[in-house]
Amino acid sequence: MRIIRLDLACIRSIQEARLQPSTGLNFLAGDNGAGKSSVLEALHLLGFGRSFRGRVRDGLIREEAEAVQIFCEWQDSSEQLHKAGLRHTGADWQAKLNGKDVAQLGDLCAAFAVSIFEPNSHVLVSGGGEPRRRFLDWGLFHVEQGYLALWRRYTRALKQRNALLKQRQSGVQLDSWDFELVEAAEPLHRHRRNYLDSLLPHLQTVSEQLLPTFGDISFEISPGWKSEQMTLADALLLNRARDLSLGYTGNGPHRADWKLYFSRKSKVEAYSRGQAKLLALTCLLAQARHFREIRGEWPLMLLDDFASELDGKHRARVLDELESAGAQVFMTGVELPPEMQGRNVRVFHVEQGRIIQVQA
Repeated sequence: MRIIRLDLACIRSIQEARLQPSTGLNFLAGDNGAGKSSVLEALHLLGFGRSFRGRVRDGLIREEAEAVQIFCEWQDSSEQLHKAGLRHTGADWQAKLNGKDVAQLGDLCAAFAVSIFEPNSHVLVSGGGEPRRRFLDWGLFHVEQGYLALWRRYTRALKQRNALLKQRQSGVQLDSWDFELVEAAEPLHRHRRNYLDSLLPHLQTVSEQLLPTFGDISFEISPGWKSEQMTLADALLLNRARDLSLGYTGNGPHRADWKLYFSRKSKVEAYSRGQAKLLALTCLLAQARHFREIRGEWPLMLLDDFASELDGKHRARVLDELESAGAQVFMTGVELPPEMQGRNVRVFHVEQGRIIQVQA
């Protein structure tokens, strides 16, 4: 996808701004707190329904304004023009996609594929299971037809089962939601496992560029219950008394997790923060490569605080990858890194909420 116009209003320090970005590399330069990352937050909001820094109501809306407003025009790989507009108050939202009202925010997110690497991206590797589940679900959401409906089915069943557990209700109703949960959970897990299988060649290729000393890559995935010993239906029944006592469901894909392993690195050896960042970036770039393989184009790539998160050698390798792929990229930083000098990049200077295109 290629953004050709982006209008912003009332997002943090930005009162009003319009960008006409390059179809390739775009760099937002400025002092800390100038509003650079707010542009990335707006794009992330279109692609995820939230900012990567938190909820809309937690400071994203400009002080004394009622709502964030975003309008975007972009072209897909077939050069078809798309338009989207979003108004978000923090409590509710209205959106249009190609002139039609959007009923569910997920429908807008499905049309606007965004991947981001930002200062907290290392939690994909060093954090708990939730960011890793979100990583798989984002990929499947965009490349596997019907996955969103399956995920929603599972989420609804989980919500209903948890409501019964909180009320300490067992019997026929709980049996019914156990069945519904299992019916959605097992194909959901198969999709996740198959997705990692299809991602593995891309992970190997990217890791050879960013982590060349780590060796061959493999993965392990846990479905969220002890699948080697029992089915999810058995696990739910066995743990029903505990679930009723706690008031929530302790087994299922909402507890799933996965890990990557390398042939030249011990499974028990912890990653440094720098290694975790590079491995997280490896995952994101591999996912974008897989997205292109299925969809014929890269997602929009966002790199927040690009220079401070990577050293010069790795910055150059990432830029080579993005340029050769023809991806549209938005990056932020205090100033243009040396590795970007001489490349075809469009630079925007951000100061006190104003955005001005300047010469690279």
